[in-house]
Amino acid sequence: MRRGRKGALAALAVLYLFAIFAGFLAPYDPAAQARDLAFSPPSRQHVLGTDGFGRDQLSRLLYGARISLLAGPLGAAISIAGAVLLGGAAGFFGGWIDALIMRTGELFVAVPWFYLLFAVRMAMPLRVEPAQAFLMILALVALVGWARPARLIRGVVLSARTRDYVVAARSLGASNVHLLRRHVLPQLIGVTLTQAALLAPQYILAEATLSFFGLGVGEPVPSWGNMLAVLQRYDVLSSYWWMFIPAAALVAIVLLYSMLADPLHDGAGGR
Repeated sequence: MRRGRKGALAALAVLYLFAIFAGFLAPYDPAAQARDLAFSPPSRQHVLGTDGFGRDQLSRLLYGARISLLAGPLGAAISIAGAVLLGGAAGFFGGWIDALIMRTGELFVAVPWFYLLFAVRMAMPLRVEPAQAFLMILALVALVGWARPARLIRGVVLSARTRDYVVAARSLGASNVHLLRRHVLPQLIGVTLTQAALLAPQYILAEATLSFFGLGVGEPVPSWGNMLAVLQRYDVLSSYWWMFIPAAALVAIVLLYSMLADPLHDGAGGR
C-alpha cells in the first residue's frame, strides 16, 4: 500500500511538472490555428491530433493542465484552511460558537455541493476574463467545500482538547494559543492531508464541468473542460476519438488521487 502511494505521488508530481513547464514542452502555440488541418488524426506532426480549428491537441492539453490541475490543490487548500479555522474554533471553544458554525455547515452539507456550485456560478456574470474565471472557480469551490472537512476537524479537536495532557497544561495556565499550537493542531495533520487528497480531484472535475458548460474558463485559453466542450456535437462525439483524450487525462488524475488518498485515510483511521 505504501508502494502504491509513492507511485501515485510520483506520477502526480510528473503530471504537475508537465503542467508547470508546458511552455517548454508544448510543440506548438495552443492558440495557433490551421483550419486546413481541422480534426486531423494523430500523426508525427500532431501526436494527439488537432481540434476543429486545427489547433494542436497535445499543446492544448499541456497548457490546459495549468488550469485544470492547479484548480484542484489550490481549491482544496482554501477549503481546508477554512475548515481548520471554523471546525477548529467550533471544537475548541464549543458553546454558541460551535452551534453557529455547525448549523451553518449543515446548510452546505444538506444541499448537493455540485448543484450549489452551478447555482452560484450562474448567478454571476458569464463573460469574465480567464484569470478572473479561474479565481472565481477557486472562490466558489472553497465556499461550498469547507463544511464536510470542518465536521471531521471539529471531532478531532473535541477529542484532543479533553486529553489528560491538554487538561493538565490548561490547569497550569497554558494559553489557548499554546494549547492549539503545541497539542491540538498537530493532531490535524493526518485528517487534513486525507481531506485535501479527497477534495482535489473533486475540484478538478468541478472546474472541468463548469468549463465544459461554458461557465468556467473560456476560449481561447485552454482547460481540459473547454477542450471537451466540442463533444457536445454529435458528429465529433461519434467520429473523432482523439477528442476524448482530455477525458482520459481526467480519469487518470482522479485514479491517482484516489490511490494517494486511500493509504492516507487508513493511516488517519489507525491513529
